[in-house]
Amino acid sequence: MEHDQPLTGKGKGEIFEYADIPGFCKSATLDEIRKHGYVLTPGRYVGAEAQESDAEPFVEKMNRLTATLREQQAEAGRLDAAITDNLRKLGYGG
Repeated sequence: MEHDQPLTGKGKGEIFEYADIPGFCKSATLDEIRKHGYVLTPGRYVGAEAQESDAEPFVEKMNRLTATLREQQAEAGRLDAAITDNLRKLGYGG
């Protein structure tokens, strides 16, 4: 039975059926909790939702993402300068 929500059922008095959902919820056993030193951080148990693999090669993706990051950092610098200039014009800067 597939579940798109952790609990299924409609109304008062119904029995709900629980299902683990990767990246959302998991019913951890005491053995699993013991194995993790009784640390209850959800990420240790819930895991991550399955991701679709993309066909973009890693090196190309990293080059693209790095270029985007550099553009965003340059834009951040321009915005910081504009904010500083505006604050100075309003009398709130050195």
